[in-house]
Amino acid sequence: MIAKIGSGKDTAGLIRYLYGPGRANEHTDPHLVASWDGFAPDPGRTDDNVTATRKLLVADLDLHVKQARRLGRAPKQHVWHCSIRAAPEDRTLSDAEWATIARRVLAVAGIAPDEDPDGCRWIAVRHAADHIHIAATTVRGDLRPARHWNDYLTADKELAAVEKEYGLRQVRRGDRTAAKRPTRAEREKARRSGHATTARERLRTTARTAVAAAASPEEFLALLTTTDSVLVEAQRFPSGDLRGYKLALKGDTNAAGEPIWYSGSKLAPDLSLPKIQQRLEATASQPGTGRSRTSPWHQAITATERIPHHLDQVDDEAAQAQLAAFGEALDALPLLAPQNMRPELRQAATAFERATRSRVQAEHHHARTLRGAVRAMLREPSPKDGAALAMLLDAAILVTLAAARWHQLRHHDQQAAAAQQSHLHLQTTYDQTAVAPLAALAHHKPAAPTVERFAALIYETAPAHAQPILEDPAWHALASALADAEATGHQPAKLLQRAADQRSLDDTRSPAGTLTWRIRRITQSRDTPDRTRATPGTRPARHAPHGQSTAETQGRRRR
Repeated sequence: MIAKIGSGKDTAGLIRYLYGPGRANEHTDPHLVASWDGFAPDPGRTDDNVTATRKLLVADLDLHVKQARRLGRAPKQHVWHCSIRAAPEDRTLSDAEWATIARRVLAVAGIAPDEDPDGCRWIAVRHAADHIHIAATTVRGDLRPARHWNDYLTADKELAAVEKEYGLRQVRRGDRTAAKRPTRAEREKARRSGHATTARERLRTTARTAVAAAASPEEFLALLTTTDSVLVEAQRFPSGDLRGYKLALKGDTNAAGEPIWYSGSKLAPDLSLPKIQQRLEATASQPGTGRSRTSPWHQAITATERIPHHLDQVDDEAAQAQLAAFGEALDALPLLAPQNMRPELRQAATAFERATRSRVQAEHHHARTLRGAVRAMLREPSPKDGAALAMLLDAAILVTLAAARWHQLRHHDQQAAAAQQSHLHLQTTYDQTAVAPLAALAHHKPAAPTVERFAALIYETAPAHAQPILEDPAWHALASALADAEATGHQPAKLLQRAADQRSLDDTRSPAGTLTWRIRRITQSRDTPDRTRATPGTRPARHAPHGQSTAETQGRRRR
């Protein structure tokens, strides 16, 4: 069950809405299911003048408000409105059950505590089978204001108990770290303008992508300024230092024709300027490190492969930092991928965005390597053969599964669900991306005796996964990668063992494909200590594929 709570100062206006047709004629049978004393007039079930009954109901609800107003003690916002909606798949609750649920919510929220004769006046109106509205005036019988602080949290906790007791769907509950949801008005405005997402959501995606690419707050704002259709306004201190920023979309205006601005914190909790500054400063490159000889793609792949290991450790702050940096990598990937794969990658990044935040405070310096690699990737041409992207996606798929487990263990239900949703999008993209590079490798598979020898090594190094590996369509690509590595002086047995030990293969849908990419990364990385080459004085066995000379085999290196 989901509750939505608001406040106002017009009791009559709320009652008119509750007993009216609704914004989209969705109010088909509005009627009372409960009230503060059980005798409140019901405009939905009256045989007399509906308008007169409605006015009588408003007068009864406002009685204590008027009394407090004469004493100068009435609150400005005296109307409390709570809607409670069941899940579509839930059974239909009776009026009596809805009445009980309303009383429980009102009690824990502090509006009408149990056994309190001075509780506020309230009614519960049912519009349809799946939801009710509770309307209350927040002046008690003793003319004191109701104490209903944190009413949403207490009501939500009570609804979680209701779900278990009534056998209803148990909703995944958040920890108040999610980005603000678009309002109904924003969604309707986007629909009228022909957009699938609201202005707030589009600006959030744009800002997150800019954070992933930026090395400083000033560069972050510069990237946003050069983005088409985005308006940027920076606020500065008298010293000239940044104080904040806000964004708007060109053409997204209010009734006065002025741009509708969103501050960073209104887009998402981690997009406020202080949070961005903290992240960028913590992950800035250290002075004197020099340029790495390794491709930033291989740095990113290596750092991504290590994230599941970080999530297995006891340092939650470091793990949260890794998830935040991985989210930035997903934000950047649509800029680096072929055009046809960008929509799916954007969906993966949008889904994982929820998994990048929790109540655990990230110590961002732990993720410096991945952030630096992503920035470097955005500053140079992307590889054209698709192998690097496939390797990164293969590692990313395992990260989403590990992230889902990490959040589940900490009861971060929304974050776990977001990671699982992102996994589905990444798997779809990987399936499209890996076809061509794996087929190119499999096309040059080694001779049958060599394949048989490698198959025997698979049984020795990964006996629990041997059969799935050999039945995997990517098996011939793995055999070709092993042959290439052997031709350059690596020992296949040690190489396989090292690749298998990097991370369990239990989570991967294509164990042969995963091993192929790990082996390719190990043999191509210049900064990785080499522990798989043959010892001095020995020569590795080299087996040429059918119809290909050994010299030609040796020539196929480092694609």
